[in-house]
Amino acid sequence: MPSSREHKVSCSNYQCEIELTLEILSGKWKALIIWNLHLHKTIRYNEFRRLILGITQKMLTQQLKELEKYKIVSRTVYPTVPPAVEYKLTELGEELIPIMSAMDKWGKNYVQLYQENHFED
Repeated sequence: MPSSREHKVSCSNYQCEIELTLEILSGKWKALIIWNLHLHKTIRYNEFRRLILGITQKMLTQQLKELEKYKIVSRTVYPTVPPAVEYKLTELGEELIPIMSAMDKWGKNYVQLYQENHFED
C-alpha cells in the first residue's frame, strides 16, 4: 500500500480501487518488471538490466523494493560470494498477469490500428 494511504483502503479514500491499482503499478518500469517475471518465472538482479533496456541500477533497485513492499514480488538471497539475488512473482503478483495480458493485447491492437489508419494529431 502506498505509505501516504496505508490503512485507508476503501473507496472513500480513493475514487475507486482502480486508483489504488494504478498507484501501486505506476511508473515506466514496474509493468515491465512484472511482465518479464511472468515470462521468465525467476530473474536474477543483473538479468533485469539485460532484459529491460534503459533501466538504471538505481531505478531497478527502487522499483523492485516497492514491488516487494507491496507483496507483488518476492526476493531470495543465496549465500554465495558474491550473493546471488533472485526475484519471482508472488501469488498476488500472478493475479496481475491477466490484466497485463489484456494490456499487451490492447497495445498490439492499437499499434496495428495506428499503422493502418495513421492517426492525425
